[in-house]
Amino acid sequence: MCNILLMTTSTPWRGILTATALPFTADDAVDFERFAEHVAWQCTNGCDGVVVNGSLGEYQTLTQEERAEVVRVAVAAATPVNGTVVAGVAAYGSDESRYWAQQAAEAGASAVMLLPPNAYRADERVVLEHYRAVAKEELPMIAYNNPFDTKVDLTPALLATLHAEGLIKAVKEFSGDVRRVYEVHELAPELEVLIGSDDVVLEMAIAGATGWIAGYPNALPQSCRELYDASIAKDIETALPIYRDLHPLLRWDSKTEFVQAIKLSMDIAGRFGGASRPPRLPMSPEHAAIVRTATEAALAKGYR
Repeated sequence: MCNILLMTTSTPWRGILTATALPFTADDAVDFERFAEHVAWQCTNGCDGVVVNGSLGEYQTLTQEERAEVVRVAVAAATPVNGTVVAGVAAYGSDESRYWAQQAAEAGASAVMLLPPNAYRADERVVLEHYRAVAKEELPMIAYNNPFDTKVDLTPALLATLHAEGLIKAVKEFSGDVRRVYEVHELAPELEVLIGSDDVVLEMAIAGATGWIAGYPNALPQSCRELYDASIAKDIETALPIYRDLHPLLRWDSKTEFVQAIKLSMDIAGRFGGASRPPRLPMSPEHAAIVRTATEAALAKGYR
């Protein structure tokens, strides 16, 4: 069940927040009924809430109406089961990101998650103004550091500046560099670092992360919960065997085909992953075989 003790308005990013995959119908419409069921299922099978309209939710392919409805549906599905909802508000323009932050607040989301400007390689001055603009809305903000896709690196020093101004409360750290957790804590002790990539869960938890914005709970929420709790408790004896067994899957979260890989694992695990919207294509047969083998091996060992 959801960890209700962590579900406070001041820290809605703690625990496991599943970056939800988004289901589509056979004619490529968003399947909101399935999505609502999936959000509720996540919150009753080990996760504390969801992050919607992120990359795994294929937000870039959604219409404005679809993107707004995703947040509304998620809040309606998560609230009765004590789940929290964080809304991704990334956009090319700061005004558009602020619009999505306002929409998230009106829909009842608990926080927003914001990438730096990603239409071009922004410098630090631009990054600061971008976060200042969106922070004018009322919801607490999680910064999202993904230097691979945005070409903008939210360094520990820059994060400390954003936090010192009161613009951000936490950061989803996707760089894969575990050393950054220590540096962020040195420069901004109260800024919470969230695990942003599934394949560094154990290392970042040991370093002091306080949450996990996760991909693979979409398919295996209960086992991911067990891994997370043991990692946060620094119970290496429990965590390490799980981590080793699941790592062939967790590492797909950092690969180009991460959306397709997680959706395929969902299908194999008895959930509905389904197809992705163009321009994403189905996984190559070679990669699909690797994901299928790893998923079946995890299920055979009892991971769920």
